[in-house]
Amino acid sequence: MAIIDMPEHTVPADNGEVNLLIARQVEPGHEETFEAWAHGILETAATFPDHLGYGLFRPAAEGGPWFLVHRFRDQAAFQRWQDSSERAQWFSNCLGHHHTEIARRELHGMETWFARPGTTRPAPPRWKMAVSSGLAIFPISLAGNAVLGPYLVDVHSVLRTAAFAIVFSTLMTYLAMPAVSRLLRPWLTK
Repeated sequence: MAIIDMPEHTVPADNGEVNLLIARQVEPGHEETFEAWAHGILETAATFPDHLGYGLFRPAAEGGPWFLVHRFRDQAAFQRWQDSSERAQWFSNCLGHHHTEIARRELHGMETWFARPGTTRPAPPRWKMAVSSGLAIFPISLAGNAVLGPYLVDVHSVLRTAAFAIVFSTLMTYLAMPAVSRLLRPWLTK
């Protein structure tokens, strides 16, 4: 599956984030028209407050589904887009594009770490997500306390906690959770 658009204005995940994954089937010969329509609707959504980014993915194999991804800061931002006249206008103006929605999935919070790209498979049970997160948090906490702890011992507790939160959340988002979810994927998807 090839990424054909992933803007640089994408923002790191937030706790209340909502990610919308939509699979659309495009009739052969209408890919170019669909792609123009998809870019238009994604770029319009990106103008809405608290829209965090988007992506458009071509099919992995000829005739396969296209995937559109929207990221919103929270449920309220997502709902504003869903209920907007701008969105309704794009859908009222898609005749002749020969595409239909075949799957839709909303991911909330931690589920986004466990979603398998290119599928609409449900997230694993919450207890498996908690175990996986714990396995990622433990080594980061140990290393963080060993490395940063001695330097921050005399720093006010609020500033010390803020420093740990920034380092830990960054390492969790970009290093630990992608590695743990990839490593545990067979167990998580059982």
